[in-house]
Amino acid sequence: MKALTANRLIDGEVVWLGRAGQWVETLDGARLLEGSEAIAEAEALGTEAVAQRLIVEPYLIDLRREDNEIVPVRFRERIRAKGPTTRLDLGKQARREVSAA
Repeated sequence: MKALTANRLIDGEVVWLGRAGQWVETLDGARLLEGSEAIAEAEALGTEAVAQRLIVEPYLIDLRREDNEIVPVRFRERIRAKGPTTRLDLGKQARREVSAA
């Protein structure tokens, strides 16, 4: 299982290709890719988004299921999904805490 990730050009935010073809800010909303056709379609959408100057550097990441949750396989991608490791009051993890309250 894979997902397509990139950085949004306007602000540098880490984004993922979403289920409906939009770019989403959380891994929870990412389109899960299985099979060569799904991967090719996602990569084409990434190429189109680069041409439209919405994102930069799209690439595929490997995912796995862990405790009923989808998580990136590589540690680097886990950090990109959650935010900075030194300041928990910044990034995606800070926004989750605020929205959960």
